[in-house]
Amino acid sequence: MSAALFLRPAICETAIATAAAVSANSTYSRRPASILCCRRRTLTTICCSMDGGDAKPTAYVSGFLSKKPYDPPSWASHLRPVPSNTFSLGHLPTPIHRWNLPNLPDGTDVWIKRDDLSGMQLSGNKVRKLEFLMADAVANGADCVITVGGIQSNHCRATAVAAKYLYLDCYLILRTSKVLVDKDPGLVGNLLVERLVGAHIDLVSKEEYAKIGSVTLAALLKEKLMKEGKNPYIIPVGGSNCLGTWGYIEAIREVEQQIQSSCGELQFDDIVVACGSGGTIAGLSLGSRLSSLKAKVHAFSVCDDSTYFYNFVQGLIDGLEAGLDSHDIVDIQNAKGLGYAMNTPEELKFVKDIAAATGVVLDPVYSGKAAYGMLKDMAANPTKWKGRKILFIHTGGLLGLYDKIEQMASLAGDWRRMEIDESIPREDGKGKMF
Repeated sequence: MSAALFLRPAICETAIATAAAVSANSTYSRRPASILCCRRRTLTTICCSMDGGDAKPTAYVSGFLSKKPYDPPSWASHLRPVPSNTFSLGHLPTPIHRWNLPNLPDGTDVWIKRDDLSGMQLSGNKVRKLEFLMADAVANGADCVITVGGIQSNHCRATAVAAKYLYLDCYLILRTSKVLVDKDPGLVGNLLVERLVGAHIDLVSKEEYAKIGSVTLAALLKEKLMKEGKNPYIIPVGGSNCLGTWGYIEAIREVEQQIQSSCGELQFDDIVVACGSGGTIAGLSLGSRLSSLKAKVHAFSVCDDSTYFYNFVQGLIDGLEAGLDSHDIVDIQNAKGLGYAMNTPEELKFVKDIAAATGVVLDPVYSGKAAYGMLKDMAANPTKWKGRKILFIHTGGLLGLYDKIEQMASLAGDWRRMEIDESIPREDGKGKMF
């Protein structure tokens, strides 16, 4: 198979040099220009923004950070409302490759779509939602965004980074234990990135969160910021609303294109993914049903329960006027184990074993639990999965591993001091660093 199926074409040195020359002699506007770029984002574009009538040359590589009109897939054009614009925030398309998991049922093939590679600070499934949500925030004249999540929320980290890319302030309401709510949250994992990019952090206890709810908490902070003269835009938990759902409707179009480019090598009967807030599975399920893909979506929930998520997804489906029943387009199973962001020793050992066997590092909160749940279900119901071709969506979140260091210390690979005989002479001029 051609590598071009999965990898973005390299940018030629001439284009980079030209872009550098333009940018070196340019005055940058504070907001990215609206530019036209191809849907596949494979070209280097040098363009000018026309703010207030003044030309301000700005160099974009592959359209990154550009804002452009959104043209939905033909099979989703009847949904309402259709987003007007989108920002290019992710490094897309993300690759798909075969995943040689152990102990699969006979004839079962698993492939993995690496949405954990959709960026660095912005990596993971949240990027796709933020492409639409951030465009709406800018269109509404926002100067800051508010969102809510757990203390190690991948969504909050991605939102903080995206906001700074677009010159917006970011306010995060993070849920933690009542023992830690009055203490410095530290610089571990996602918190390190959030604090480095200057996000404003408000801590609430889990008890306060449960009593008041994320919607009211965000509204309270919005009211406070408006009194200070700011114009905040609220992004819901996980970016999971009707607008954010378009991120994974669009992802299905991306998968369709990758299948078409594979010359028959790729085809999928099932899609498997973790479920934490509901927007990702709503977009995947809608897109798969409406498109040519028609793969069954299996969601492994890492919090709440299946009843909650069936109802939540139904709300998004109804909000988009899709006219479908959530029970018909997605199978939701419970994989939360001990609870959200809590792991059993078996789950953490599974993450380590899969990394050692396949080179794919799963996060312990989302994709790790989803893959663990999938293989448990395959072991319990092999005939259900026998001969199926499965696409597993890796939704990212690797920074969450840093919060599990103590629990995983005994599972990590061995180390030893290298044995070097004192009689071995030094070879001068090679390997000298100090």
